[in-house]
Amino acid sequence: MTALTADQSAEQLPCPTRLSDVKGWFFTADQLLFDWFLAHQEDRSESGDLLELGAYMGKSAIFLGARLRADERFTVCDLFDSPAEDASNSKEMKKSYATLTRRAFEANYLSFHEELPSIVQGLSSIVRDHVEDDTVRFAHIDASHLYEHVHGDILAVRELLTENGVVVMDDYRAEHCPGVAAATWQAVANEGLRPICITGTKFYGTWGDPEPLRKALLEWLQTRKDVWHEVQYVNDAPLIRLSAKGAKEPAHPVSRHRARATERPAARAPKASAARPAPGPRRSPLRTVARNVLPPVITKAIVAARKKSRTAGR
Repeated sequence: MTALTADQSAEQLPCPTRLSDVKGWFFTADQLLFDWFLAHQEDRSESGDLLELGAYMGKSAIFLGARLRADERFTVCDLFDSPAEDASNSKEMKKSYATLTRRAFEANYLSFHEELPSIVQGLSSIVRDHVEDDTVRFAHIDASHLYEHVHGDILAVRELLTENGVVVMDDYRAEHCPGVAAATWQAVANEGLRPICITGTKFYGTWGDPEPLRKALLEWLQTRKDVWHEVQYVNDAPLIRLSAKGAKEPAHPVSRHRARATERPAARAPKASAARPAPGPRRSPLRTVARNVLPPVITKAIVAARKKSRTAGR
């Protein structure tokens, strides 16, 4: 499929003016954490690219794209319109993502950014053919919910991440995605994945040393009175749990269409109407009634009588 240009997306598909207009699930707590991890990496001059497996309509991809640095590459891998290679995956795609198309993703993304990310259309299992090992500093896995696919995605991302790279697992505890939960915690138990923190919808971990990240994150959370958090222990390792209901969201990328709307000249105030002539003498209510109700002959007689009485009184 030919990629859309920014102008084509605006002409052919609905154009979101805010990130909240884009369909998808990307809650405040995770927006804050995405923003914090990426900013923390930048502050420490950690190099690396960005990766997302599974994009849906592009909500989190749009957010990530706004944090992309000039010398970095952002890769998005998704089936989009392509058929899945196995029956169970095809069934899931048909049930959950019947409206998902690459065209819609591109239109949404180009509403906020001038250029598309590097798009790999196909199963997430092919991502290593397009992304080099040890080059990714932040990866978001939100593709298939089937255990065997999620397990493969985790192992692939392990090879793609830099030494201290961070991986985010979506739907690690959703009741309709037990395969994601199984693959996530299996990676913790058997594949060396080390948890950093969790929200209601996403798991954050690393194959590097998680302690410096946990310490810095806790210091930041102490400054956020609008974000609740606690520390639990899993297999004798600390795990931060947080919730941000009612918290202020981080800065969102500005839609190009919203920016254009604000650049339009303000509507002109209506021109003042020409001055009205001074009102003449007010008509008597009796005269008005006479004109509207009485026969013309009687009306004329009344008017003549009134004129005669005025003349006599002068």
